[in-house]
Amino acid sequence: MDIRSIMSEDPVVMEDTQQVAYARNLMLRNGISRVVVVDPDGKPVGIVTETDITRKLKVRGPAWRRRPIDKISIRRVMNENPISIDVNDTPRDAADLMLKNRVGSLLVMDGDELAGIITKKDLLRFFKDRCAGRWKVRDLMTGDVKTVTENHTISHVIGIMEENDISRVVVTRDGGVAGIITSENLSFATFEDPEKGIPVEKVYFIRKTSEEKRKVRTISMLTAGDIMTEDVITVNPSADASEAASIMLENNISGLPVVEDDELVGIITKTDIISGIQ
Repeated sequence: MDIRSIMSEDPVVMEDTQQVAYARNLMLRNGISRVVVVDPDGKPVGIVTETDITRKLKVRGPAWRRRPIDKISIRRVMNENPISIDVNDTPRDAADLMLKNRVGSLLVMDGDELAGIITKKDLLRFFKDRCAGRWKVRDLMTGDVKTVTENHTISHVIGIMEENDISRVVVTRDGGVAGIITSENLSFATFEDPEKGIPVEKVYFIRKTSEEKRKVRTISMLTAGDIMTEDVITVNPSADASEAASIMLENNISGLPVVEDDELVGIITKTDIISGIQ
């Protein structure tokens, strides 16, 4: 089986002469998290994701990062030379390539032409449909879960994410799961301190509770409990891994804490699951 049947055809593209604001608008309009960047001849020259924009436009660093996003070239934040795969390759080839290069998507090429894009989500669907009964959650999960408490500062949470190159941490309470914080909970913007006139970081977030409310505070005032997502969906280690894949797809999430007898024992992510594709 080749990847034609599971890839996404007609990926959203933008020219490399456009600005970051255009990429952001494309993502919001199409409900996607990545855009392929092409040259004037339509040849792929890069790819940009929500995470790229968030991480590369933090305050610290060159002055260009503090410009309005409609004044920043997409070339400054995109990943050049995106990794690609041939349209005749298999889902296993795609999974191997993603895991080896630690990326969440691959351009699918038919010769020199862009034929589509394949993401971890596409491979998750394939796993759900084709790999039922092969693995239990415990076989694929990560046992070393990075955790924080509700009283840890957001600066600490961000530090753990960056230090371990992860996109989520579990918030624990008395050995159990109290919440989860993902990179989607955080997006960075800048403002000037009114007294010093120095750009500092501010975090905008929506806490996902029964009544969602937008809040804005400086990072130093925030704790994990302020921004964590509560009512976390969990999975048992004895469950079929295809069930975990189904839960992720149905709820549009990328990871599930693994809980046994009310105790956190691991976490299973899209990356863990696609490692089981054979």
